[in-house]
Amino acid sequence: MATDPSPAAAPLTPAQKAAKEPCLALMRELVRTYQAFTRCDEEHIRQLGLTLPQFDVIATLGNTQGMMMTQIAEKTLTTKGTLTGIVDRLEQKGLVQRVVPPENRRCFIIVLTPVGEAIFNRVFPAHIEYMKERLKALTPAEMAQIQASLQRLRSLF
Repeated sequence: MATDPSPAAAPLTPAQKAAKEPCLALMRELVRTYQAFTRCDEEHIRQLGLTLPQFDVIATLGNTQGMMMTQIAEKTLTTKGTLTGIVDRLEQKGLVQRVVPPENRRCFIIVLTPVGEAIFNRVFPAHIEYMKERLKALTPAEMAQIQASLQRLRSLF
């Protein structure tokens, strides 16, 4: 009776097993997509004369009467510490100002200045049009499906 001369396959290590998980391909594609989006997004915003965080704050404040720092931080997903530096630089550029509301002198509201409003009215529509051009290959139904899938994915965390 002949025996099999090939050595028995060694069991996979935990790292080798992890490398074969189907979710790894999804995670990699998600990161690659985010990186590609950010590169495209940031490149255009820089051409408009702003950094990505500055644009985010200006876009958040646009079409509002202003917001408190905590509101801006929540909407831009920025920490208050980081946001303070961004607002300081926007204030130095004359694009925003801190206004103390008469009803609560313990806080302040960040508002766009007239120059900031003009920047918002110029760069926000231009950037939306730029990104819309990138996404025009998708149908409205595909966009809705992708949005729903991303919301579902986010809900898992």
